[in-house]
Amino acid sequence: MAGHSRYDGAQPATVVVDDGAGGLREVAYLLTRVPLDPATTPVVAWHRVVPDDRLDLLAARYLGDPAAAWRICDANLALDPDALVGPDAEGRVIAIPGPGV
Repeated sequence: MAGHSRYDGAQPATVVVDDGAGGLREVAYLLTRVPLDPATTPVVAWHRVVPDDRLDLLAARYLGDPAAAWRICDANLALDPDALVGPDAEGRVIAIPGPGV
């Protein structure tokens, strides 16, 4: 289903590598995905992190889909979702992106 993965739209590629037994094998991978620029990402809400916040629950509340937590990560340039809402993030304000972003 489109839009449910942070890798939707990422272009596939292949590379040929040594297989370790004197032969070659082809390995498929996805090209680097560049997230949208947070400065131009539409924001529908701002959320102040409180104890026990979970990114999947925030995604369900604001975006209607707990699997869309990656969208919140992208909007805040977060590589580690736990750091975005973990204990050290309490009081931090995070952006909630618009649907389809």
